[in-house]
Amino acid sequence: MEGEEKNHLDTNISNAKQPDTDRGVAPIKIQFVTTKEKFHEFIDCPGKHSDKSVENESVTNQDFSIHETDEPECKRIKLDEGQEGNLKSKGDDKVKDNQKKKLRGQNKSRPHVKPNSYDDKKLCPSVTQECQKKCFFGEKCKFLHDIPTYLSLKPADVGEHCYLFETFGKCQYGITCRFAKAHIGENFQNLFNEELVKKWQGQVMVKNTLSKELQQSLRKRKFSFKESEKYLKQISKYNKQHKKGNGETLEQCETVNKVEACSEAQIDDSNMVKPTGSDCETNRGHFTIVPPEAQTPDLPSQDTSGKVPCMKTHGAVTDEDIIKLRPCEKKQVDFRDKLYLAPLTTCGNLPFRRICKRFGADITCGEMAICTNLLQGQSSEWALLKRHQSEDLFGVQLEGAFPDTMTKCAELLNQTIDVDFVDINVGCPIDLVYNKGGGCGLMNRVNKFEQIVRGMNSVLNVPLTVKIRTGVQEKHNIAHKLIPDMKTWGVSQITLHGRSREQRYTKLADWDYIDYCSKVASPVPLFGNGDILSYEDVISARKTSVSGVMIARGALIKPWIFTEIKEQRHWDISATERFDILKEFTSFGLEHWGADTQGVEKTRRFMLEWLSFLCRYIPVGLLERLPQKINERPPFYIARDYMETLMASQHVGDWIKISEMLLGPVPPNFTFLPKHKANSYK
Repeated sequence: MEGEEKNHLDTNISNAKQPDTDRGVAPIKIQFVTTKEKFHEFIDCPGKHSDKSVENESVTNQDFSIHETDEPECKRIKLDEGQEGNLKSKGDDKVKDNQKKKLRGQNKSRPHVKPNSYDDKKLCPSVTQECQKKCFFGEKCKFLHDIPTYLSLKPADVGEHCYLFETFGKCQYGITCRFAKAHIGENFQNLFNEELVKKWQGQVMVKNTLSKELQQSLRKRKFSFKESEKYLKQISKYNKQHKKGNGETLEQCETVNKVEACSEAQIDDSNMVKPTGSDCETNRGHFTIVPPEAQTPDLPSQDTSGKVPCMKTHGAVTDEDIIKLRPCEKKQVDFRDKLYLAPLTTCGNLPFRRICKRFGADITCGEMAICTNLLQGQSSEWALLKRHQSEDLFGVQLEGAFPDTMTKCAELLNQTIDVDFVDINVGCPIDLVYNKGGGCGLMNRVNKFEQIVRGMNSVLNVPLTVKIRTGVQEKHNIAHKLIPDMKTWGVSQITLHGRSREQRYTKLADWDYIDYCSKVASPVPLFGNGDILSYEDVISARKTSVSGVMIARGALIKPWIFTEIKEQRHWDISATERFDILKEFTSFGLEHWGADTQGVEKTRRFMLEWLSFLCRYIPVGLLERLPQKINERPPFYIARDYMETLMASQHVGDWIKISEMLLGPVPPNFTFLPKHKANSYK
């Protein structure tokens, strides 16, 4: 065992290397491979083959000049030390310059325009909801009330068919809908289909919304965190004892305090009048005596006869009043052998999760939510917790660095939303989170990590899971040291991403180390995460001791991967089918974010972010060998038809072309730059 452990403690086991000739480049059949110039010539002028590629490219640059500001340079292939000498011998100055520049991380200074800025002159909500007689803002209203004036300023409709009207029988956006022609009658009246309205009446499509009452109570700090306050007092007491040299562990201190709290609850919650005679036997479960030492100054003092006075309660004392749920009595989730869609920041939104559910994802999880923002009642953060009715096994992921905020946030969610599990993000590598002690930073702050897990476990009635990385430093794995502790803290499931924080997403995930950690974690289920892009990758992963696999970037590149895994096949999906998936995403986006101008532009923005990953997919029929690997970038190729070639473009302007096919022309002041620098180049 010691020899096996030694192999995994400090270094990642290297995966089998590919031949240097095609390292990092996907093997595409030679008849489809082309040059950069010919590729863009084909995209810009479909059906025309001209030698004047420079002229065609200059026209394209002129058309999309507003989208190409601060465009990142072409992503280079990362080379090993042995290959650097080969480059130097070639004397390629451009390669040398590119070698020095690292295009990693995010476009932190990218231009960002809020979707509501595209609709300067808005129609008053009272007009949209057809109650003009009663304006919500009165004389101070700054919105337009004249419908003809609004229509003269409103952008042209995107299409003649409104998804909301055709699906639910009514579009709540009325005249502001960008598909208003489908449901606006005479005198600008919003039409509706009675049959469809009755069909959907009473059904809750999306759960976990933030109510105004809850938002106000959070902002005014009136929400009660009773259970969290008890646990934080335990931590405070433990810290004081620890400073004095008391050898008690946090678990021992927690056990002692639970016993004390239980006895206090029995005293406080059982202030009922003691019956006399036979009633005492029949009602023994509902009455108890208050001992003299439990009396307060406000209560009557003990009389000289030695009888103990009793107080009456407002109801029967149940087990829930006195006894807290044990871990085995909490709601259980069977994670084993299920396909888990990873919580994906920005791209893992509700419409995208609905797409993945349709293709066979078993477990879905909301995007990473910052606990402090949730406690402040921020609407944008609470939107990350929303759950669609199709998500039958759903969890939320929280990020935080301190036990007080994380425990309170867990209690808040336990009382206000409907989830099957709560996940702690201990794998986020970005500086903004790490420098505050959150994400991967918790792996180096074991005491705080323990307090967070125990605190959240004490206030949750659902399983608590954790997502971690191999460690912080690239050649120093520490996950195997933390996993035994996490088992004693009460974690129900662990997900291990097979890379360190320093690696981010470079190099291959270390599945040998994941296998070793899964054996250490047993019997707690451990899911492996990293480099899953085909059903063959899942078969290889299941040969290890992991309980299941989590799929992240693989689902962004090809969301039908869940179908491929369950049917054990490579799906040579056509460009038409892929475009239909984007149509479905558009419909789900308009339902979720709205069918007005703001909702349309928000849907466009998230679609463009997703297209920055979708373009990396290479059709099965074009590959020289199967399967495609996630670390292989596609070369320039002309596919089997124009749409398939267009969807393979790595250029922002071409992604915008695709979005315009579904959501109409972009606004005049529209600008977009992908989140990651390496995701767009020309």
